[in-house]
Amino acid sequence: MNWILLAEIVYVMIIIAVLLRIIYDTQTVTKTLAYLLLVIFVPLIGIFIYFSFGINYRKNKLYNKKIVQDQQQEDQVLAKLESYNLKNLEGVKEDNHFAGLMKMIYQTDRSPLTTNNSAELLINGEEKFPAVLEALRNAKHHIHIEYYIYEDDEIGRAIEQILIEKARSGVEVRFIYDDFGSASIRKTLAKRLRENGVKAFPFYRIKLIKLASRLNYRNHRKIIVIDGRISFIGGINISDKYSNASKGNKLYWRDTHLKLEGDANAILQHIFIGDWNYCSDEKLTIDELYFPKPEQNLEHTKNVQIVSSGPDSDRPSIYYAIVKAIQSAKKEIFLTTPYFIPGETIIDAMKMASLSGVNVKLLVPGISDSFMVNAAAKSYYTILLRAGVQIYLYQKGFVHAKTLVADRCLAMVGTANLDYRSFDLNFEVNAVVYDEELAGELTDNFEKDLLDSEQIDIESWLNRPKHIQLIEKIARLMSPML
Repeated sequence: MNWILLAEIVYVMIIIAVLLRIIYDTQTVTKTLAYLLLVIFVPLIGIFIYFSFGINYRKNKLYNKKIVQDQQQEDQVLAKLESYNLKNLEGVKEDNHFAGLMKMIYQTDRSPLTTNNSAELLINGEEKFPAVLEALRNAKHHIHIEYYIYEDDEIGRAIEQILIEKARSGVEVRFIYDDFGSASIRKTLAKRLRENGVKAFPFYRIKLIKLASRLNYRNHRKIIVIDGRISFIGGINISDKYSNASKGNKLYWRDTHLKLEGDANAILQHIFIGDWNYCSDEKLTIDELYFPKPEQNLEHTKNVQIVSSGPDSDRPSIYYAIVKAIQSAKKEIFLTTPYFIPGETIIDAMKMASLSGVNVKLLVPGISDSFMVNAAAKSYYTILLRAGVQIYLYQKGFVHAKTLVADRCLAMVGTANLDYRSFDLNFEVNAVVYDEELAGELTDNFEKDLLDSEQIDIESWLNRPKHIQLIEKIARLMSPML
């Protein structure tokens, strides 16, 4: 009996210690309450989940080596951009209502406003993959590729063959794949690439002893940089399912990507090299061949900022950029995301914008690939609908695009979802384009998507069965961990 009593005392002390750790270490009230409830009501499993997914590894400098390397490299990249024609934000007019956003991105992510750019919108894999294949075939010096999901299928093998051919011809080819998202290619395609001269490395290799934390912090970026002059960024991974022209696809896939040329390539190159130097056995430097001086082109007139964030950044820069963009909009803000667990700040920003007369529309999947995430997302709809936000459920297939368009003069396309994972855990990157032409094109595509969507009627929504609403509210309690 004494041993049982002692065990009970030790058990209670452990629970109390974990609860205190949660209160001390977790920054947001929502996350704190979620983990406290989990540990109290499901103690053993809750403790495991918290130490696997709840620890603030950014604070613990999990990527301390990478942070130091990136900061040193960043100074060199900015100096090189200054030697071109970059004047940071000196030319931005104060009456530009997105001037504050431009300045904030520079302050939080040290990402300057680049002015000598062209940007092409690519809709779905049908438009992206042919553009990528053509650009890869024309590579002269180097190809840098970084992807969360890369699959050994038709498009994956088509790109593989070009990479191998280029490597054999003397082009430098470097390939980063996420060790979780691209697990299927570890012993197949990635091995074939290495055997044929392509330098290929996983980002943050998964090891059994540190499985939980390594699964939690993933490289969700999708970057291609070719010769330092052409780049691709957006939501489309390398997989046949992202192209509706592929045979056998049962579900229509709706996604968005960008092709960039110009000064903004230097920032994407900097991000890639930082990730490469962290995960590979090679240390690249700021060489003129990787950062060629861009040719001035009258067609390259678009202003672009690249904003990135992850466990290696001091601030959630993408999260701040999205909030600021919503706050800065004067007429309309259109958001598309496959996963909507945004947190209170973005919810409040959307509500305030709508209540201020801004036309706020949110496009989310009607067909989801995650029941829990979809249920948690729905728990936020009521408060948004009551504030006048219009919510549309995409019905044609699965919408995977991560886009924001404001006032037909700002377009944001990237890898970050509107959820905790993208804001707090994953390595992400978005492009912010200040251009009426591109923003207008993105707006047109958004409105086309609405034709394939069903708008939520607030009265019908409020009258849904109570048990369905209860399930959604319970899922919302788990949202910080989804």
